[in-house]
Amino acid sequence: MAGPQQAPHLHLAELTASQFLDVWRHFDADGNGYIEGKELENFFQELESARKGAGVDSKNDNLGDKMKEFMHKYDKNADGKIEMAELAQILPTEENFLLCFRQHVGSSSEFMEAWRRYDTDRSGYIEANELKGFLSDLLKKANRPYDEPKLQEYTQTILRMFDMNGDGKLGLSEMSR
Repeated sequence: MAGPQQAPHLHLAELTASQFLDVWRHFDADGNGYIEGKELENFFQELESARKGAGVDSKNDNLGDKMKEFMHKYDKNADGKIEMAELAQILPTEENFLLCFRQHVGSSSEFMEAWRRYDTDRSGYIEANELKGFLSDLLKKANRPYDEPKLQEYTQTILRMFDMNGDGKLGLSEMSR
């Protein structure tokens, strides 16, 4: 039985952080950080197909009504869009890593504090090794077990997610996204 704090999952297989990012990028086609409009319709139609294929069916056959019910349940800030943190609640991600990452750097003051702490060479960038240290500390703080390959996967996932210019490091503007 799920506790009151846990969002209901849609009975799908658990995704790795990398798979989650692939799903996100697939549906956030314009890269604006939201699944909205036609992207949201595509997401919902594929989600319904996946659920039916897995034998999970609901009593309501009206797609519009199902979509309204879905958005009421998962669009936490009721803006009509799905954000990454909301998608992390919908799709069961391995250790809910991305949500943990987002919560740790939630406020701008926490973000700047983390930036200064992990930009150890004061280059103005968080390189892969510095990011790895940050993620290691984050996982320890959240009491989440991990091994070296998993830490490497998480580091690469965050780089893939935020390193817009592909230089293998995160600038302040990239990280603040």
